[in-house]
Amino acid sequence: MASGAVNKFVEICKYLQDPIHVARFQRFCGVKGTFPEKWTQPVSGQPEPDCPGLRKRVQQSSNEGVGNGDAGVPQVNGKQEDDTVRPDGPAAAEIVRAKPLRRNSLTGDVGQEFLIHNKFLFYLFTFGTELGNEMFFIVFFPFLFWNIDALVSRRLIVVWAWNLFVGQSTKDMVRWSRPASPPVVKVEVFYNSEYSMPSTHAMTGTAIPFCLFMLTYGRWQYPFLFGFGVALSWSVLVCVSRVYMGMHSVLEVITGFLYSLLVLAFFQPILDKIDNYYMTDHYAPLVIIVSHVSLGLVAFSLDSWSTSRGDTAQGLGTGAGAALASHVNYQLGLLQDPPLSSLPLTLPPITAGLVLCSLLRFAIGVAVLLATRMVMKAVTVPFLCRLFGLPSDDVRQARQQMKVELPYRYIVYSVVGFSCVCFVPILFWILNLD
Repeated sequence: MASGAVNKFVEICKYLQDPIHVARFQRFCGVKGTFPEKWTQPVSGQPEPDCPGLRKRVQQSSNEGVGNGDAGVPQVNGKQEDDTVRPDGPAAAEIVRAKPLRRNSLTGDVGQEFLIHNKFLFYLFTFGTELGNEMFFIVFFPFLFWNIDALVSRRLIVVWAWNLFVGQSTKDMVRWSRPASPPVVKVEVFYNSEYSMPSTHAMTGTAIPFCLFMLTYGRWQYPFLFGFGVALSWSVLVCVSRVYMGMHSVLEVITGFLYSLLVLAFFQPILDKIDNYYMTDHYAPLVIIVSHVSLGLVAFSLDSWSTSRGDTAQGLGTGAGAALASHVNYQLGLLQDPPLSSLPLTLPPITAGLVLCSLLRFAIGVAVLLATRMVMKAVTVPFLCRLFGLPSDDVRQARQQMKVELPYRYIVYSVVGFSCVCFVPILFWILNLD
């Protein structure tokens, strides 16, 4: 009986891992590849050359599978339009020939051209996948910290950093490659060199909205169904977008969703203790630095180089910088949290002055963070190359070395995190924008 249930579970997992389901969903949503005509679609259930299990990660070269386009198809904003083909799924008025939006400068992978039959779904799922990318969090966490609730932002950063560490480390231990292409169309290639089980986009795209909901419900006044609906919609959009982008199988997205709920269930009850410890304990700075660096060393030792290791160090570095800044703020009496007697909090009346002040804070703050990141990036890699006697003319090759990539990510993003939580609010106070 038990063995039968296990076998059935394994069969379901294999079925959900089959890349043909990803390809079918993409076609239904109006995405078609420009694969060679000699490729024949395999029958669902038959083993793929790149089948699930313990396997090597596929490192694509910079020119692999790049289409040459069609000189007869007009281009609009770098994309070619063609209105002679009709989609299998939702209808579209026109067809656009496009390439992946973001090129990974470290792997050189530029991806292959594909056809978009439904622009609305393309832009919707592009937005959804951006909700799990670096630039979104550079915008989201600061806006929340500077304009809405610093306490909630601090604790979300803790959950985000741990989700990245757990998810990326699990990827490097399970070592499943991305869905096979063909039949899957790689609408995104930025993370194509990483392993894929579980989906860390699904993890962060689930943990962040649901943690935000749990931290704010009762602390702020709003209807339960509204908060839960926003969190669920956010999570579903991110999860489905990863299948649309061709980056994950259905099984990997479901696993990421459930895995993040497990991580959230562990951290949610102790977030208050972690936050208080970071701010109040005299040994907190030492513990923050040692723990975050140690976790980065663990993650870097799990497998050969990939962009996932840098993402892990980036999250841990940001978390360390934000935690150190929280400690400094508390010790100096800066940015005190509202007293418990003032709860639940309510949104103030939305006035033109309030909106203008919030936008001004946000614009100045993000400009400072982006400038900080740019300067730190320009300085750190050459410095580390000189320190370790490595040539600095090839940044891509240098950053594939742990002794460069790990300190580079930690230094740059710990400074960004510290600036967000401590330096920028002081700047607001100086400019009378606090």
